Amino acid sequence: MSKILVTGGTGYIGSHTLVDLIEAGFEVISVDNYINSDAKPLESIKEITGIQVKNYAVDLCDAKALKEVFEENTDIEGIIHFAALKSVGDSVADPVLYFRNNLVGLINLIECTLKYKIKNFIFSSSCTVYGNTEELPVTESTPEQEAESPYGRTKQIGEKMLKDAFNNTNTKCIALRYFNPAGAHSSIKLGESPVNKALNLVPVITETAIGKRDGMTVFGKDYDTRDGSCIRDYIHVMDLADAHTKAVKYLLGNDQLINFDTYNLGIGNGVSVIEAINAFEKVSGQKLNYEMGDRREGDVIAIYADYSKAKNNLGWTPKYGIEDIMDTAWKWEQARSS
Repeated sequence: MSKILVTGGTGYIGSHTLVDLIEAGFEVISVDNYINSDAKPLESIKEITGIQVKNYAVDLCDAKALKEVFEENTDIEGIIHFAALKSVGDSVADPVLYFRNNLVGLINLIECTLKYKIKNFIFSSSCTVYGNTEELPVTESTPEQEAESPYGRTKQIGEKMLKDAFNNTNTKCIALRYFNPAGAHSSIKLGESPVNKALNLVPVITETAIGKRDGMTVFGKDYDTRDGSCIRDYIHVMDLADAHTKAVKYLLGNDQLINFDTYNLGIGNGVSVIEAINAFEKVSGQKLNYEMGDRREGDVIAIYADYSKAKNNLGWTPKYGIEDIMDTAWKWEQARSS
């Protein structure tokens, strides 16, 4: 069993990926300082898989503490790096915080990767690297536009840092550019449960429906889209987890010939905010209390993926659509609120 280090392992995507890795036969450890999560997902992972995952409550910006994790685990064969601050709005309000956390943490992790001769690295990137592109669907060769937020900037810079750092080394890196993760594990024991206030659309919808919020706002009603609201590509979190596992296997199999490569992960269909709300109302039978509001700074108008490269190279195809996402997200919201 190859040992994989997952940073941000108690976070939303990280915890679901730990489940998928374990079920695929990997040994895993986690590094997460609980800045936007807690230890509860580790209990859920054990319930689902029977495995107690060890987590190191280490801040990646603490270079000394991070090196101690590698000293204690000299048999790590791959790293999946999720740990980062991710709120577009917060990054606009405090860009320096995002630069320090996301980029200094990544630098420290790169240094450990090279020092301890880890050959396989998966980077949690984002569709935000494309900016406000006019080319749809987005392919990996779509030209990057100016980042719409400091968060997006950290992903653009992070990719370039990794490409430069691993050039002419024995480390191979894949940056997975994914779109909008949502949904929950089919067991409904694991889902999106941020410690801080939820900002992503799907948990905002479910929290509104269950009464944790009095209502919600759709930001923007006059975009040049079919109903005036922003368009996004929503991908089920377990489809996303599966892609990370397949990417690890691809690197471990020495199938990647270049040091750095990128892949889009999405379901390939754009869904507007209004359409997402309609999908939720359909599967849940709940009428959502929402209002139309002004545009929000940092939001891209429309973006969705062409995932054919991931299909052809990694053998990855998404299994779930927007109604599956809303169904599992709603069941998870009901379970965690009961």
